[in-house]
Amino acid sequence: MAAEVSVDSRAPIRFLRVVPGGREGGALMTGATVRESVKVAGLVERARVVRSFVGAVLGPGHPCGDDAMLLASELFANSLRHSGSGVPGETVTVTVTARVGAVRVEVADRSGPGEPQLRPAGEDAEDGRGLGLVAGLSARWGWRRRGVRTVTWFEL
Repeated sequence: MAAEVSVDSRAPIRFLRVVPGGREGGALMTGATVRESVKVAGLVERARVVRSFVGAVLGPGHPCGDDAMLLASELFANSLRHSGSGVPGETVTVTVTARVGAVRVEVADRSGPGEPQLRPAGEDAEDGRGLGLVAGLSARWGWRRRGVRTVTWFEL
């Protein structure tokens, strides 16, 4: 049951948003609802693209920026590990919706055999804490199936 009921990877990545007047900005500066998506290869090295993209959409100084980048990166890593998006040729799509007082990030992958589940991590475990971070830092989170894709999301 659903809870919601070729780029050189070493090259610097910078996403810019130009607002009226030619200034660089993001959701915090524009005051408007912003919805943007990026599709990235299902490769571990692309996690920094996800973080950079989320940060660029929100803009410098956004009060939720650090948490949004961290949690998007965690969901991206989960997509690679637990879905079909981590195999060669597959992708993950990240969508950021931001408006005054709210940020929603969605990570869509090629559904795996299971469902996203919050589970306890062992004290010495090297994994299993991603959804715990999402649950602990977000106001809400969940997931839904959309065709052959699973969309996991959080709101700040």
